[in-house]
Amino acid sequence: MTGNNRVVPGFKLTLGLTIAYLSLIILIPLSSIVLKTANMGLPEFIDAAFNNRTLHAYGVSFFSAFTAACINVIFGVILAWVIVRYDFPFKKIIDGMIDLPFALPTSVAGIALTTLYSEHGWIGSNLAKVGVKGSYSIFGITIALIFIGIPFVARNVQPVLEELDKGIEEASLMLGANRFQIFCRVILPELLSPILTGFSLAFARGIGEYGSVVFISGNMPMKTEIAPLIIMSKLEQFDYEGATAIAIVMLSVSFLMLFIMNLLRIRTNKFIKG
Repeated sequence: MTGNNRVVPGFKLTLGLTIAYLSLIILIPLSSIVLKTANMGLPEFIDAAFNNRTLHAYGVSFFSAFTAACINVIFGVILAWVIVRYDFPFKKIIDGMIDLPFALPTSVAGIALTTLYSEHGWIGSNLAKVGVKGSYSIFGITIALIFIGIPFVARNVQPVLEELDKGIEEASLMLGANRFQIFCRVILPELLSPILTGFSLAFARGIGEYGSVVFISGNMPMKTEIAPLIIMSKLEQFDYEGATAIAIVMLSVSFLMLFIMNLLRIRTNKFIKG
């Protein structure tokens, strides 16, 4: 390709629109967070972002998000596998229900889950009999994050499964491989990249989730309080600098996790192709 020839007509115009869109939606809002904390001194920043209450909230948020993302990897793959590989009644309805957490308002999901997993709820009452507390616990927070995160894994894995050549699986079967070996050595390597992508998206979404978690968590400081709730509390108190300090920490960790997961995905793709 030489001169001014481009694959997409109007390259300069479309590039300018893309940069302007990204700046208005992503770059400018994120940079405003950094500029807001620039007015704080280092002692004030550390006190706002790393006091005991906030550190515990970080732990609850990151632990719950990581646990939920790991669980979603397992059941997201199973869900995608069943949808792609089997035919059964109401398959299209179940396939459409995977996207329900995207369409359902998170506050509605939070209220519904809180009711189901409360001590007197349909599921929570049965859990209480075996000594497991549903709502108002880290377990409940994890359940809410599983609910909102599973579509990321299922929808990333599903198209890859649909495009897999079944002839390779049949050839492996004819060469003496059993079903488990075929899955581990033929199918799973192809799924590693979408699995890592789905995990990173579910984890990043879980870290910043507020609507579905705020009801089921109970918001007890040093117990079930999440970091986004502290940010909202500081905003209600007009402590904008304190809120942005916590947001900077969460944003940095989220970017770091996404960078690590993307690096792992790239290396996995190179390993598979190599």
